[in-house]
Amino acid sequence: MSDMNQAGQSSQTVSNEVVVRTKAKRNITFKSVIRDERFLNVVSLIIFFSAWHYFAATGPKGTSAALATPWDTLTGLYDMMFSNLGGSTLFGHTWDSLRRVLIGFTLAVCFGIPLGLLLGISETASAILRPLVDVFRPMPPLAWISLSILWFGIGEEPKIFIIFLASFIPSVLNACSGVRMIEPELYDVVRVMGGNRWDEIRQVVLPATMPAISAGLQLSITGAWMGVLAAELVSSSSGLGYLIILGMENSDPQSVLGGMVMIAMVAWVLTASMEKIDMMLCPWRREIKGL
Repeated sequence: MSDMNQAGQSSQTVSNEVVVRTKAKRNITFKSVIRDERFLNVVSLIIFFSAWHYFAATGPKGTSAALATPWDTLTGLYDMMFSNLGGSTLFGHTWDSLRRVLIGFTLAVCFGIPLGLLLGISETASAILRPLVDVFRPMPPLAWISLSILWFGIGEEPKIFIIFLASFIPSVLNACSGVRMIEPELYDVVRVMGGNRWDEIRQVVLPATMPAISAGLQLSITGAWMGVLAAELVSSSSGLGYLIILGMENSDPQSVLGGMVMIAMVAWVLTASMEKIDMMLCPWRREIKGL
C-alpha cells in the first residue's frame, strides 16, 4: 500500500473490492489547452460579450439605442438593487417571482407525481384519466392566461394557476413513464419473496421511478419559471416580468436587460439546485465523460 501511495495512487475498499484511483500527470500542450473545457468556456463568454458590446456600441441604426452595453447593463442592475421600482427593489421583485414559482411548483409536484404513479400502476386509472392528460398536454400554459384572469381576476391566483399548469404535466408524464419502463422481472422477484402489492410499490416502483421523477422535477421547475414570467408580462404589478415591462414603457434598455440578466441568474440557481436534489434522490447515478 505504501508503494502504491508513493506512486501517486490511492486505494479504497468498497464491498470487499479495492478501487484504485490513479492521478495521472498530463503534459501541458497547445492542443490540450485549446481543448480544455474551462478554456473553451472562457473563450465562449469572451466572444459573446464582445459581440454584445460591439452591437450595442456601434451596431446598425436603432440597434445601439435599444441595446445597452454589458457594462451599462451591470451598472443598471446595481442601481436597480437599491432603487424603488414600482414599490419595491430588484430583490423584492425577484422574491415575488420566486415565491409564486415555489407555490405553483410545489402544488404541481404534490398532485402530479402521485397521479403519474397511479396512471403507471393502475390500468383502470390510466384508461379513465390518461385521455384527459393527453387532451391538456399539447395545450401551452400561456393559452390559459386570458381564461385564468377571467376566473381569478388579476391577483396572485392566475399567476400561480399558470405556474401550476406549466409544472403539472411534466411531473405526471415523467412519473408515469418511469413506472412503464420498469422491468416486469422485478415484480416477479417481490412476488417470489412473498411480497404483496404494497411491497411492489415500495421496493420496486418508487426506487425504479426516481430517476424519471427527478428528470420531471427539472422540467417542471423550468416550465414554472417560464410560466411566471409570461404571466407577469401580461398582468402584474410586481415580479421580474413586471420590471421588464416597466423598462420597456420607460424606453430604458438597461432596466430591460438588467431584468433579463436577473432572470437568467435565478434560473441558473434553480437549475443547479435541482441538480443537487437529483444527486440526493439518485445517488447511484454518475456522469460519464468522453463518450
